[in-house]
Amino acid sequence: VQLVESGGGSVQAGGSLRLACVAPENTYNRYCMAWFRQVAGRERGGVAYVDQDGPTYYADAVKGRFTVSRDYAKNSLYLQMNSLKPDDTAMYYCAAQYGSTMNPPLDRDRYNYWGQGTQVTVS
Repeated sequence: VQLVESGGGSVQAGGSLRLACVAPENTYNRYCMAWFRQVAGRERGGVAYVDQDGPTYYADAVKGRFTVSRDYAKNSLYLQMNSLKPDDTAMYYCAAQYGSTMNPPLDRDRYNYWGQGTQVTVS
């Protein structure tokens, strides 16, 4: 399963960015999907999750600022990031795992498929 992210970039604190992740059409609707992020030298951590039926889960650090969604017609996963902070600076990765739901939702070891990452820099 090849995942392709886009939408990263540089933004000032308080600004917004929208990340996108496209998955193969024949697999997309059978996978749970999530966003993770990683800063060099630190472990990759979970950001947001959405299962096949729509329920979502967020890391405490992004609750109220980030929104995860998926568009089945476009085989795409999105992460709308508002009120960005310098601490949000990281490489952001899309992840997918076969199944209707994932528990716990943001355990990176449970995901077998990853995108190449897209850099987000907040200054």
